[in-house]
Amino acid sequence: MTLPAALEDWFTAQGWRLHPHQRAMLDRATASSTLLIAPTGGGKTLAGFLPSLAELAHGHDGLHTLYISPLKALAADIRRNLRRPVEGANLPIRIEDRTGDTPYTQRRRQRADPPHILLTTPESLALLLSYEDAPRIVQGLKRVVVDELHALAESKRGDQLMLALARLETLAPGLRRVGLSATVEDPPALAAYLGASTEILMADPGPDPDISMLDTAAPPPWAGGGGRYAIPEILNEITRHQTTLIFHNTRAQAEIFFHHLWLANSEDLPIGIHHGSLSREQRERVEAAMVSGALRAVVCTGSLDLGIDWGAVDLVIQVGAPKNIKRLVQRIGRANHRYNAPSKALLVPANRFEVVECQAALEAARAHALDGEPRGPGPRDVLCQHILATACAAPFDADQLYAEVISAGPYAALTRPEFDDCLNFVATGGYALRAYDRWQRLMLRGGKWTLRDPRAVSLIRQNLGTIIDIETLKVRMGRFGPPLGEVEESFASTLSPGDTFLIGGQIVRYEGLHEMTVEVSRSPGREPKVAVFNGTKFATSTQLSARILDIFQQGRWPDLPAHTAEWLTLQTEVSRLPEPDRLLVESFPQDGRQHLCVYGFAGRNAQQTLGLLLTKRMEDQGLAPLGFVATDYATLIWGLEPVLDAAPLLDITNLREGLEGWLSGNAVMKRTFRNVAIVAGLIERSHQGRRKTGRQATFSSDILYDTLARHDPDHLLLRLTREEAMRGLIDFGRLEEMLARIGGRIDHVTLPRVTPLAAPLFLEPGKIPVHGKGRERLAEDAARALLRAAGLDGGV
Repeated sequence: MTLPAALEDWFTAQGWRLHPHQRAMLDRATASSTLLIAPTGGGKTLAGFLPSLAELAHGHDGLHTLYISPLKALAADIRRNLRRPVEGANLPIRIEDRTGDTPYTQRRRQRADPPHILLTTPESLALLLSYEDAPRIVQGLKRVVVDELHALAESKRGDQLMLALARLETLAPGLRRVGLSATVEDPPALAAYLGASTEILMADPGPDPDISMLDTAAPPPWAGGGGRYAIPEILNEITRHQTTLIFHNTRAQAEIFFHHLWLANSEDLPIGIHHGSLSREQRERVEAAMVSGALRAVVCTGSLDLGIDWGAVDLVIQVGAPKNIKRLVQRIGRANHRYNAPSKALLVPANRFEVVECQAALEAARAHALDGEPRGPGPRDVLCQHILATACAAPFDADQLYAEVISAGPYAALTRPEFDDCLNFVATGGYALRAYDRWQRLMLRGGKWTLRDPRAVSLIRQNLGTIIDIETLKVRMGRFGPPLGEVEESFASTLSPGDTFLIGGQIVRYEGLHEMTVEVSRSPGREPKVAVFNGTKFATSTQLSARILDIFQQGRWPDLPAHTAEWLTLQTEVSRLPEPDRLLVESFPQDGRQHLCVYGFAGRNAQQTLGLLLTKRMEDQGLAPLGFVATDYATLIWGLEPVLDAAPLLDITNLREGLEGWLSGNAVMKRTFRNVAIVAGLIERSHQGRRKTGRQATFSSDILYDTLARHDPDHLLLRLTREEAMRGLIDFGRLEEMLARIGGRIDHVTLPRVTPLAAPLFLEPGKIPVHGKGRERLAEDAARALLRAAGLDGGV
């Protein structure tokens, strides 16, 4: 296939030449499914559209191409960028976007008169396909382009999208798929995810990035995070570059860092902040300022990981260890967003452990060794929602829908009994709920499944989507002032009038809560008492943890800063360093308590789960644990009695039994159940257009969880909850993987005092108390001491 002459002439007039992979996409225009892997800035989005532009130049009635993006802002950005060559070449092509921000009148018109190219998101596509006129809207569809496929594949949004593509294939036979991605650790697996017959096209990866650790005058702190110690050097880098993106792993860290960066900004450099909890107006102002070149730096989070092409960015700084090599490479690609131009990036470890992790990430990035956990089977709560949405459009035949579902990559291995299990839940609510009319949603009529009550369509559509919102409240300057963003509902409940916190880089004073809105006033010059969010902390990936352990085995560390090399050397003199195929456990006294440190390097969630399980086992054995703290690398436990032999505590069978007992009444399970039940359609997020509060949804889910656990313990949603909890917050798989790796080889070292490697753990926040016999003993001892001091020796 060749480009139309008008478009070739326009490219020539701009001084543009197609890259080889863009030409190759034209050559593959008739392929049923193609995955293009090209570096950030390589023009992969244009490459995905070129066959469509060539075909549409000759005319087409109705919708020809669907473009799916994970970000609403990216869809709008692509619309602007795509219109430029289309209008410049005077091509008869209409391009529009359809997201949650699109006005109702425009969305309604698009259904009656679809554009040639429609840019949308997975959620908006699912909603579009739930309408009865969906077959007419997509009847002429020829191509679907999925941008940032790797990002979508990491969440339920991608599974929802793959089910929608299978539906589109039924409605528009012969549909061609194009997946676009920059960072892919396993191309064949991602290709299979997109579709069974997907071909892979690899573009030239371009030059290696210029990436290093930032040299700082002050060493990083022993524990904690935030990167404040490096602010003088970071400001210096900002002055030496045109535009700098400063990435953080959590919104709270970004807010705190921006606050201190601004206080140190003596030259008044224009610096902005951008993250997902700021108001849309504020984010758009920052984006517009970036595009115009008005900002020298932006402090940001994952909200800028993908998409918008800012060619002026010439430096990326990652504050805090990236925790994931793929995320680091994605962020590095934001700098010098041009083909065949090396990206420049600097890493700033937040503490001493992270110096080693940053070095491991540097080595992995230079070796092009991306990480990523294997994808599991398609989640069935998403399938339940898809079945409901399908019924909204028209009655369906179960055999035909099953065949359609297993044509989607994530669901290729779904068995018929598993499908029927989901269908039965959607139709009846399951054994314990079938007596309630509100969950009797489908019925068989004439051999096809149809909605029992057609009036339910509107409610089902309002609740489509797999993004589970954190329970948040709007923040507004005064009662009628501008919106600033959102804070977590749980955080807002801790505030008292007069408390100060950070949002959007400014300190505000909490005045009160009015109609579910947090009202604040400006509070200049005061140190905020609390951060804006608890924030989600990423766990260090399995591959990155393995590289850290490999670095420990080097014996000498010329590539590490001297302060960190000396720290590791001292550890080898006092104790030993963890090894890849062994588990180091240290026991030592400190401050009148006995301590046990387990260096599992299994990631934060798994190490925290290990702390919970080990302290439960220690309590059962009379070792009187008092508390623990966990990081990505280790779990430190303190108590009243020493652990003489750690091996029985770490027996996988015993840990698994302990997990069963702990899970049965744990809040993690209820929280996970709430998320699963919302996606599966058991709990409504919205009712008659009004969003439920987080507390309302949690109250409903807790009642349902307790009812099902008591009367229907094998209910589908309880099974799905357990599977999801084991993979997510609990991450028991990482523990099993760690114990399998060490194969019972445990190095239990008993020492007279705290070791250099364990010392930073004492400074970590987030210590978790254990309420058991140990605390009872301490209370009894304190009472005896008090009575003795009073001359009362009669006991307690």
